[in-house]
Amino acid sequence: MLKIAYHPIYKHPLPEGHRFPMEKYELLPQQLLLEGTCSEENFFEPEIPEDEHILAVHNADYYSRLKNQELSEREVRKTGFPLSKALYEREIIIADGTMKCCHFSLEHGISFNIAGGTHHAYSNRGEAFCLLNDQAIAARYLQKQKLAEKILIVDLDVHQGNGTAEIFQNDASVFTFSMHGKGNYPFKKEKSDLDIEVPDGSGDREYLQLLKETLPDLIENVNPDFIFYLSGVDILETDKLGKLSCSVAGCKERDRFVLQLCHELSIPVQCSMGGGYSPDIKTIIDAHANTYRLAREIYF
Repeated sequence: MLKIAYHPIYKHPLPEGHRFPMEKYELLPQQLLLEGTCSEENFFEPEIPEDEHILAVHNADYYSRLKNQELSEREVRKTGFPLSKALYEREIIIADGTMKCCHFSLEHGISFNIAGGTHHAYSNRGEAFCLLNDQAIAARYLQKQKLAEKILIVDLDVHQGNGTAEIFQNDASVFTFSMHGKGNYPFKKEKSDLDIEVPDGSGDREYLQLLKETLPDLIENVNPDFIFYLSGVDILETDKLGKLSCSVAGCKERDRFVLQLCHELSIPVQCSMGGGYSPDIKTIIDAHANTYRLAREIYF
């Protein structure tokens, strides 16, 4: 069965006019249920995890100040969200969802977190709507539980996974691959194990060709026990924060290629949603829902 982490806390209240589309975390599960792609039994509710799992990735001083709402105004401003106890709890519950997903991926081949993909969170700071790095935390969790040794993170959000790159920069056991818009934030990029900068304005043909030329060989060379897939839909032409020109159909073809490859190679994969900032929320929901539709089609 496809298992999906979801908690009502994912939809966090934000000031009016805030540019982050927080409502997508409520609308996406509703859409999946409405169309019959999922039923209630597909969803599970993550909880508050033990601090030790977070501290396996994040700096103790940073985490303590985040937990106790003691970050400086500048640090809070860089995250893009007003800091509160509820926001902190949201972030750790998202991380727990991704950790718990790993067990379902090992059992069923694939699992999803409705939220997550918080790849701009560094070991010692948050940035750009990311305070704790859920897939990095889950990668460490897998290793500490001796459930996987070699891990591959496939980050196809339009923005580089700069926090993820920093966290694993000296760790050969986790291979970081980021394929992102060349002209997109962050303007000072970190160094992933493999970075592919996609030229601004690239559409489906150019984007998919790059991916298909790269990913199969990469998986063969890395030979991972487990894959984390960050399936951001901000590669769309309609995206307000992205500079690529992919269609919803092209984004779906991207997901089909990644998931089909993981399935054919029998490598467990955990998917976190990442970004999506198209003006019409329906576009965001449809593009995200496609990833779930494909998972059901390919795996179940």
